[in-house]
Amino acid sequence: MRVLIVDDEPLARARLAALLKECEDVEVVGSMADGEAALTALSEIRPDLLLLDINMPGLDGKALAAKLANRARPQVVFCTAYEAHAVQAFDLGATDYLLKPVRVERLRDALKRVRQRLDAQPREPTGWLHARVRGEPVRMALDEVVCLLAEEKYVIAHRRGGQLLLDESLRQLEETYPDQLIRLHRNCLVPAYRLIGLKTLADGRVLARLAGTDFSPEVSRRNLPTLRKLLRMG
Repeated sequence: MRVLIVDDEPLARARLAALLKECEDVEVVGSMADGEAALTALSEIRPDLLLLDINMPGLDGKALAAKLANRARPQVVFCTAYEAHAVQAFDLGATDYLLKPVRVERLRDALKRVRQRLDAQPREPTGWLHARVRGEPVRMALDEVVCLLAEEKYVIAHRRGGQLLLDESLRQLEETYPDQLIRLHRNCLVPAYRLIGLKTLADGRVLARLAGTDFSPEVSRRNLPTLRKLLRMG
């Protein structure tokens, strides 16, 4: 489970991060001091859960939760020193409400509830690609894609079940899904969530390691700094 901590108090963020280390199958993908920064980063970080303080300067926890209401991801668990906001928190769709100082047992209970909600709600595709099969138009979910390769005048979508010929160009796809697709080189795009690492060969070439496949496309020198930055950010 990918967790983003949002709290204006540094000590509170540090304590939550330490408690999460005692919980199984949890990855802290970010720690932020205000709601505006968290909202801006959501599409890039793609957390499953926000551990969210309520009283913060600027965009506070309740306002941020209201913007995320009715979404499957991220789920929201409030972490606050005040009981007075509990009813409103659940009205905003929060999965749980933890009082500070948070105890690890209660945190584990909250994480369990979050997993149950996530498992019960099928994940919406991040987008759709338009292709043709024997001349007939079809569409495929962007989440199915392993990589997109331009070959001569065509773009081929590689997926586990085979390949599909797409109607759009790489440039059109990149412009349509700027937060979901990243460029490895001039002729290759991949879904950002599939990038899990880089491998440098003896001859200096760099290959991308992709989740869900052994295929490792080459990375151009021009795009390498962007990919390294993305990996550092989680």
